[in-house]
Amino acid sequence: MKRTVRSEAKIAARRERGFTLIELMVAIAILAVIAVLSWRGLDQIMRGRQAITSAMEDERVFVQLFDQLRVDARQAATDDEVGQPAISVSGNALQIVRTFGFAGDAPRLQVVRYQVTEGRVTRYASPPVATVGQLRRTLAASSTAGGWSAVPLISGIGKITARLYVPRVGWTTQMSDVTAEITRNDNNVRVPQFGSAPIPRAVTGLEVSIGAPSLHVPVRRMFLVGE
Repeated sequence: MKRTVRSEAKIAARRERGFTLIELMVAIAILAVIAVLSWRGLDQIMRGRQAITSAMEDERVFVQLFDQLRVDARQAATDDEVGQPAISVSGNALQIVRTFGFAGDAPRLQVVRYQVTEGRVTRYASPPVATVGQLRRTLAASSTAGGWSAVPLISGIGKITARLYVPRVGWTTQMSDVTAEITRNDNNVRVPQFGSAPIPRAVTGLEVSIGAPSLHVPVRRMFLVGE
């Protein structure tokens, strides 16, 4: 009986003694490991969310830019209406002379230029013009002239390049190919059997490529001209 009482007393003493220092250190180490793993997981989640948000914003901006390009290319005027190439490229600038207005209105033209300045693509649009003289002065004017509107479309761009599709040549960046095609089309009109045929477009397709430091490869889109 006495042994049993003593045994129970020893067990009770051990229970009242609590945790040892080693046990506490082990518990703290385990909690520290769990905390580090939890922080890393949370950090990866936050970084992933930021990356997804940034990618969605970039995609939205690119879609806005390409949608506007598609509209301008589709509404491009003919070379005959402009008296020179309706679409031209020069360095980091793309120029499109397009029709402007609604059905039933008097025909008017508008000069649109996409230019890259300090890594930002800006769309410049001239006031609509109704005469050949006004169009000539507008084509010779700077994009920052009075009356022109400027809409920044996308930033962080390294460069924007464009290629033109000329039916007898293919894809080209040389404006000499376009002017040669216009001359060939004009000469064909003078042939009697083609006299009543409309002058075809020298450029029927447009390819725009946008490069940026954040992109592994440039973003490229193709558009039909005048369709």
